[in-house]
Amino acid sequence: MTLAEAVVAGAGPAELASLEVPTRYRALYLRKDEVGMFGDMSDKDVRKSLHVGEVPMPELAPDEVLVAVMASAINFNTIWSAMFEPIPTFAFLERFGRTDPRHDLPTHVLGSDAAGVVVRTGQAVRHWRAGDRVVTSPAYLDGQDPIVQHDGMLAADLRAWGFETNFGGLAEFAVVKATQLLPKPRQLSWEEAACNMLCASTAYRMLVGERGARMKQGDVVLLWGASGGLGAYGVQLVRNGGGIPVGVVSSPEKAALLRRMGCEHVVDRSRFDDLTDEKGWRGLGAEIRRQVGEDPAIVFEHTGRDTFGASVYVAKKGGKVVTCGSSSGYDHAYDNRHLWMRLKQIIGSHGANYQECHEVNRLISLGMIHPTLSRVYPLAEAADAARAVQLNQHVGKVGVLTLAPGPDLGIEDPAHRDRIGEDRLRLFRS
Repeated sequence: MTLAEAVVAGAGPAELASLEVPTRYRALYLRKDEVGMFGDMSDKDVRKSLHVGEVPMPELAPDEVLVAVMASAINFNTIWSAMFEPIPTFAFLERFGRTDPRHDLPTHVLGSDAAGVVVRTGQAVRHWRAGDRVVTSPAYLDGQDPIVQHDGMLAADLRAWGFETNFGGLAEFAVVKATQLLPKPRQLSWEEAACNMLCASTAYRMLVGERGARMKQGDVVLLWGASGGLGAYGVQLVRNGGGIPVGVVSSPEKAALLRRMGCEHVVDRSRFDDLTDEKGWRGLGAEIRRQVGEDPAIVFEHTGRDTFGASVYVAKKGGKVVTCGSSSGYDHAYDNRHLWMRLKQIIGSHGANYQECHEVNRLISLGMIHPTLSRVYPLAEAADAARAVQLNQHVGKVGVLTLAPGPDLGIEDPAHRDRIGEDRLRLFRS
């Protein structure tokens, strides 16, 4: 029996420890010799640059863990990587390779989410052992950096795992720092558990954490892409915290999904011709006030160029725009008068530290935050999964089965699952 087969069969710690680690494993990866392949193409179809095949197994560092990955998920950083934009991620690996040569390879294994089973631990790892069922958080950093004791996201060598490092989660095995691991929520299947941590923890830091917008009860919160990976977790956090979510979506179908989530106020952005000029901004602001009676205290931003001017405009006097990304472009334009003269704030937010990830995982384990998984692909079709996200043909999160032989496996606490309800847990798949 191979190590992968033993994991799938549910082998115990002793048996897992007795089996050899394979020298190669299957993964979704990029090739360094294909950087620049898209040239000036307008459609950089990620199916052309993403490959599924065998890659070499790395050695473990003392503070690292080898996880047999049962399921993973597609995040937008995988799309950026596969488009080689804004810079090829091999530049990250080359830089990292100056201090850790293992990562500077002709292949880049992607993926910043995973759920699986610990199969090996480095000699400095204390809190995890073979057989533990885990989910991963995405911050890969040096725990000996003093600033980590204050906020890990300020670490000098902070890297997004599976984006700025090699050996990510879209694979049969993954290498992670021990400080990335959290217990798998027992009521969830492998694919449900694998889809949460990057987006849910990012949204938590943006809205709830001490370094974000610090939402309070009664705050009106405008959320762009509210039925997507980030936005759907944001909606849940706003509702749980006593805020008033106003979700922005692009179709009536997505609006209906939000209302099933309990988001009463929904704006269909397709009704507005142009959100890059003040006429469009005024129309959006009027629609928000029509629905809730006031301007947003917080705007939840991650789309960037296409929406940022509108976000700054519609935030109320003294309000906050919190941003963690720019999926429509990094070169934002906005009218600064609406920022300084109305005393607004722009807050940059990136990922989440280990404590914030722990808090989010606890909420998920309690059933207070539910997965936003909408569709699942096998690893062999992971490039198609990424293409669906690239074209925004999805809602919520798109999952990828890696070692798990099928969906709906790995549930350890069916009674807790029943208390939460399948209608909540499978809402995005309905």
